[in-house]
Amino acid sequence: MDGTGANIDIAALESYLSAELGVNAVETEVLHDGLNLSIAISTANAENAYVLRRPNKLRHTEAFNDLTGEYGVMERLAETPVPAPAPVLVCADESVIGDPFLVMTQLEGVSIPLGSHPPDRFRNPDSRERLATRLIETLADLHSVDVEPFTDVCDRATPRDQLARSTARLEAATTVTGCDLPGLWDVAEWLERNAPSDSETALVHGDYRPSNVLFAGVDRPEIAGVLDWETAFLGDPLTELGYLLLRWRDDGDPTPPLDGLEARYSNEDALRELREINDHGLAPFTGEPGSPSRRELVDRYEDGTGFSFEHDRFYRALAAFMLATVWADLDRHQVEAGAEADRGPYIEYVSTIARSIVDGEFEL
Repeated sequence: MDGTGANIDIAALESYLSAELGVNAVETEVLHDGLNLSIAISTANAENAYVLRRPNKLRHTEAFNDLTGEYGVMERLAETPVPAPAPVLVCADESVIGDPFLVMTQLEGVSIPLGSHPPDRFRNPDSRERLATRLIETLADLHSVDVEPFTDVCDRATPRDQLARSTARLEAATTVTGCDLPGLWDVAEWLERNAPSDSETALVHGDYRPSNVLFAGVDRPEIAGVLDWETAFLGDPLTELGYLLLRWRDDGDPTPPLDGLEARYSNEDALRELREINDHGLAPFTGEPGSPSRRELVDRYEDGTGFSFEHDRFYRALAAFMLATVWADLDRHQVEAGAEADRGPYIEYVSTIARSIVDGEFEL
């Protein structure tokens, strides 16, 4: 194992899982080791496969549910049309792998990370249209579920609550990193002045994006499951629609000049990736033939939920602001751990996008 998963006693873990799950855990494989440590668990019966997830960073902040709350959300999702892994157990015993963890069923499928394309079999206009359609339909299904069963496992948060939390998070992060982001503070002030006074309440995933969705299927994409429910809450569903739209690319979208970033930062890998993002968007497949426009996605969402996407500039700018604050908080975590902050170019770039939305240059 690499990273923070390197010190885990695999034999002890497999023994624990075999006893708790009533199966013979025969192999483990690290799937991801970043914000969370995710480990695939194979058993003697190929039909019984699981994923263990242990938080590594930021889980103590109010933006995240504890493991018991996350378990409860996934448990209740089983009674809804929203596909998700089934929770199996929560282990609070830190002696097993060093921290509490959650185990859930493993689903087949692939996600689409930031800046990536779908699998080769889905790189055609029909598949891109289908993929986008299933993404927005699943989001509409999520925002249409009865919220009552989730009231005991999810906190409530209005857009103003989200903005206040993100602003506090940004203040704490910049105090540690020393990063000066005047443009982002201007966006925060605009968001405070323009926050809607009324909104719907729905179950919100909190981080709904292609990298948190598993896509399956051979001839056409289907959604096998929505992952990572640690940020779920009850709140304004349009904040999440804005968050998904932030990743969508339309013809005519502005491409901010990167001269300033190139002058201030020497991280060529980051700058190269930002040039790609500037040309093709955070999710490049969304700007290719077959993929619907943002307006078409909104129309389908409104048809599926009955909600009207008013105040779209606020929701899209809030999404960019919150993404910038998450990256700033991750930089804070790195500095506090003795490493160098390296997300500055990304934070500044998405701050520029937020400013463009506020100024009306980045239209729906």
